This record gives sequence, C-alpha cells and structure tokens, in this order.
Amino acid sequence: MRLRKSTKRGVTTASAVALLAAASLITASSSAADGDEKTLTADRLATWQTDGIVWSIEYADGVVYVGGTFGKVRPPGAKPGQREVARKNFAAFDAATGKLLPCAQSFSGAGDTVRALKASPDGEVLYVGGSFGKAGKADASSAVALNTADCSLRKDFRPHMSSFVRAIEVTDAAVYLGGDFTIANGQKRQRIAAFTPSGSLLPFKAQIDAPVRAILAAPEFGKLIVGGDFLEVNDEFEFKLVALRPVTGTTVTSYPNWLPARSKVKALVRDATNFYVAAEGKGTGIFDGRIAGRLGNGEMVWKDTCLGATQAVAVHNGVLYSGSHAHNCMDTPGGFPEGNFRQHFLAQSIRDRHILHWFPDTDGGTGEGNGPRALKMAGEVLWAGGEFTEVNGRPQQSLVRFSAGPDRGAPEEPPQLQASASATGKVTLSWRAAWDRDDAELKYLIYRDGKLVASPTQRSAEWNRPTMKYTDSVAPGSRHRYRIAVSDGENASPRSQALVVAAVADGPPKEQR
Repeated sequence: MRLRKSTKRGVTTASAVALLAAASLITASSSAADGDEKTLTADRLATWQTDGIVWSIEYADGVVYVGGTFGKVRPPGAKPGQREVARKNFAAFDAATGKLLPCAQSFSGAGDTVRALKASPDGEVLYVGGSFGKAGKADASSAVALNTADCSLRKDFRPHMSSFVRAIEVTDAAVYLGGDFTIANGQKRQRIAAFTPSGSLLPFKAQIDAPVRAILAAPEFGKLIVGGDFLEVNDEFEFKLVALRPVTGTTVTSYPNWLPARSKVKALVRDATNFYVAAEGKGTGIFDGRIAGRLGNGEMVWKDTCLGATQAVAVHNGVLYSGSHAHNCMDTPGGFPEGNFRQHFLAQSIRDRHILHWFPDTDGGTGEGNGPRALKMAGEVLWAGGEFTEVNGRPQQSLVRFSAGPDRGAPEEPPQLQASASATGKVTLSWRAAWDRDDAELKYLIYRDGKLVASPTQRSAEWNRPTMKYTDSVAPGSRHRYRIAVSDGENASPRSQALVVAAVADGPPKEQR
C-alpha cells in the first residue's frame, strides 16, 4: 500500500482538532438540557424471536424486514424449540402489530447469511445482500432484489459478487453495494460497486483496500459517505471514513483524525443536516463510540468517549439511539464510570452528545457476545436485532421493539426500609434509592400505619443509587408500621414489607419485623 499525505479536501487536521477540543469542553451545564429530548420508553413490546443472529433490519410500507443467520422464528414468549416457524435467514413482520407475515424468501448456501437490507426510495423494491448462493430455488451471488408487493424475487437485479456484501445504499439513480468483494459482474470493483436499479454495473469506481461496512447517501450534498475497515481510498490515506462522489467514486471529503487506525466504522445514519458514525475499536481503550458530523461542510459536531464497540445507530426526534456494550462513559456528559455492568442500549442528544436517561438492556448473547447488531425506526417504534438472548433481564432472543409509550415499567430494585437511632419521638428511616430504565427522577411513597406521610423525590441511575433518609415525628413510646413504595409517575412498585418500629422516650427506636 502506498501512503500519501491526504489532500486538503473537507476538514483540515487543525480544524478537526479544534472542534474536538471544543466538544471536550462541554461541562455539567449541558445537563440542564437533559430531558428536553423525549426518548422512547424502555419497555419491550411483544416481539417475535429468531433462533440465531439478526444482522440487519429495514422498514418499508408498513413492513419490517429482518435478515441474519437463523433458520427459524418463534412467537413472543416462546422458548427455544417451541412453536417455531421456518424462516431461512430472512423474515418479515407487520410494523404496527409485530405479526409474522407470510413473506418467506429463503437465502442459503455459501456463507448462509443475510447481512444487509435496503429498500428503494419508493418502497417498492427491497435489496438483499450478504453471503448466499441461493435465493429461494434460484441461483444467486450474495445480492438480489425482492418486490415488496408480493415478496417475489426480481429477475433483473442479479449481480455477481466475488465475496461478502455487508452494506447497501439506494438512491433513485443507483444501488450501491459494499463489502469484501473485489470483482462485480466480472469487472474489478474494490469493496464498493454501483448498479442501476435494474442490475447493470455502473462506471462508478473507487479503490478501497479493506472491507466496506456502511454506506450512506447524501445526494443533495453530492456525497456518498463510506465507512469500514480501510486505511487507503483512491490512493490516499483515509482512516475508515470517506465521502465519494456518487457518480464517479472519486473522493470529495476526507475526515482526518476522526478515527484511529485500530477503530473501524460499523454503521452510518443521517438526519437532515448531520450524519452519525458508529465505531468499534480493537484493543483496550481504542475509540468505540459515536461521532456526529455535518453532511454539508464535513465538520465534526461532537465525539463521545464511551468504550464498548458500537454496532448500530438510529436517529429519531433529536435523539441518537445506539447499540453497543458500553462500559465506560464517564467523560461523556450524562455518562457513567467503569463498573461491573455493560449497557447495551444508549440514547444521546444529537445537539451535544449528552447521554439521556434511557436504559433498556440486553445480555451479550451468542456469537461474539456484543448484544445488539442492528437498529431501525419503523414509524414511532424502534426495532433492534442482534445476538442477545435476554432483554431487560427476561428471555427474548435476537429481536425486540420499543415504542413511544405508554410507559409500563415500574422502577427496578424497590427499596426496603431500615430504622436507625433517633431523638425522643423521632423515627429515622433509611433506604437505598431504586432506579428506573426511562425515568431519572423517582418519588418515594412512605406510609405510616397505612397513611401516606411523605413523598420525597430523588434522581438516580443503576450506577448511582444514593442512601435516602426520612425522619418522622411520632408520640414517644408509640408503635408504628412503616412501608415504602417507589413511583416513576406512571407506575409504582408494590409496598415493601412492613417495618414495625417502637419509638421510646429514652433511647433509640426498637424495630421488629
């Protein structure tokens, strides 16, 4: 590989460093904005499951399409092996109800997996990529197209790819495929190629030295943003991220110093003005987080510092949702320190990277143990897929949904009361704060002899659960039963077991259970 100094396209090194320095000066004052953006609820909706990994999700015309490495799907709540329905690496669901649809094209052979799904702008065609040699009974070479109206295989789009397809992007003029291949339709195309919607290879050509994992079109800005494992693009040194001209494939914007050599881009998503990068680092402390950049001028807006291999991103109503296994976000506003847990979903303000209070979670699951692998907004519902086997501590394999509401989840780990020594006629109660997956401020309902006597509030999170206290005034020598419950404003935990306390005139209170 020839190494050359990057040309001065897009952001200069100095300006990128300055922007990063400015981002690092975001202080706790930004926390005043926490809560301005309304997140989805953290409650999982009833969702079908797969018996393997979900790598990609797409939405078109009321249908959610799921691709991956699996052989069967099963209904919500069903255990592995129960009530299973055959679906070979591809399934379709009603976006509103979550119901399994009869669209059941199978993709098999070769690598036996679907890695990329992308609908045409009009929603009439679904492009499918991965590593497979058969689409139904027809021969295929890692990329095909389906008619969404009847789930039939299109005869015109049958490119022949020499290896894995990992990413697809579609505009009115072209279908872009990215991946590991070096030959497309018998011609040299290094990790990226463009086709007409009817399957003819276009002259678009870029030389990329390692796999492409994400492609994002911004035709109104004359850009096709590409991310992956690469170091060199079009004979220039580019670190994992570059913008190409959509027609020719020549480089239009570089992003110097945005990612280190040992990070890779796993996903890209955009809104009207920005694009967002999901990164995975190789090695301890290597950049694993997310970056926001301007589509137009290519400047960095912000860069977070969370560790934990980001695999997927989705943007909705001013919030960037991500799937990762975040374990150290202490230097990102609203974040958390290194601990004995991994947080697999995050929500951040697109304005200032502030981590919002939205903490549904999965386990690492099967495969590489990364948990979520794909995110997609379908209207007001976020669909997430991956290799997880649990969601919010309960069995749920590889697919889950979250909606805008109503909030149905009560706070986690409800408190238990303790009584401590106090002055005459005083009973001091203490408890550890609970936490909630989508509400930062909780209300604690304290009952004496069945009557509500206090309702203090406290902000908390799973990693920040302070000890709380309440001192009650009662008649010396009297005896009382105390209980506590916690509410997020919509849902409350059951009242705790009663704590019986006898307040004496000359000594600490005596407690009985």
